[in-house]
Amino acid sequence: MLREGFTNQGVPQDACLPIRWGRETELTISAVQALDPFLKEGRPLTYRSGYLPQPVVRFTGQREASGDLREGFMTSFVNVSRVQLIQHVDEYGMALDDWLSVLSRLGFHARHISVHGKLEPWQRRQVKGITLRFKHLDLTLGDIVLLWNVDNPTRLAVDLGTGLERLAWARTKMPWHHLVYGKFASLAPLGTLDAVRTATLLLSHGILPAARGAGGITRRLIGAIDPDSARLGVSSVVRASYRYWQLFGEPTVHWPGVVMAIEEELASSRLAGARTQAP
Repeated sequence: MLREGFTNQGVPQDACLPIRWGRETELTISAVQALDPFLKEGRPLTYRSGYLPQPVVRFTGQREASGDLREGFMTSFVNVSRVQLIQHVDEYGMALDDWLSVLSRLGFHARHISVHGKLEPWQRRQVKGITLRFKHLDLTLGDIVLLWNVDNPTRLAVDLGTGLERLAWARTKMPWHHLVYGKFASLAPLGTLDAVRTATLLLSHGILPAARGAGGITRRLIGAIDPDSARLGVSSVVRASYRYWQLFGEPTVHWPGVVMAIEEELASSRLAGARTQAP
């Protein structure tokens, strides 16, 4: 429905960015990184343009006092985005109008959508921008950003972003953890489910555990898996996560390889821990 909605507004879908980024960030954290050549490097091109349902990894989700991620937040999610170059500021407003049409197609009535923010520009290195956030009732869904190059303000772009899972949450009113983890929500700690979900994304794209770099992130995630919850293996949770991520691009590693990598890393960690505790 999202794809059809954007297509009807003249915004075709483009291929997802690679999960391994390796430039300013080890992993892809936002579809807006597709605009880096144009906004940051002064080159007349982008890596992608249009509608992107982009899997991303972020460790910035809000957390409870217990350390668990709050409802509505995950380490990995699908960044539903529209990223493209524009010629005039008016096109920024047109992109927002198009988005309201897409939301209407999904069943979100325009009278329940509000837009708020400041028109004062912010700056991050080579890029300036203005951010407006949109809500459905009391739930913030995402934002739409007008971007331009600091040294050449005629280099304009728009970045609209929300989370696919958050959209589904607002649309279905299902309990958050059941929506994301299904039948596993009550069978393992939430931190473990989040770690397996994200590790599955990385491993299925060939990012194996390592001492540093992107592989270091994979190792960190597997290290967050509760050993007691994984005593009988992680196969069923991996397969469920794998099927989901497979919707957004064909992985390079099949799910049995993902399971093996996680379980071997867990076994290695247990062995290292046993050696540390030995007299």
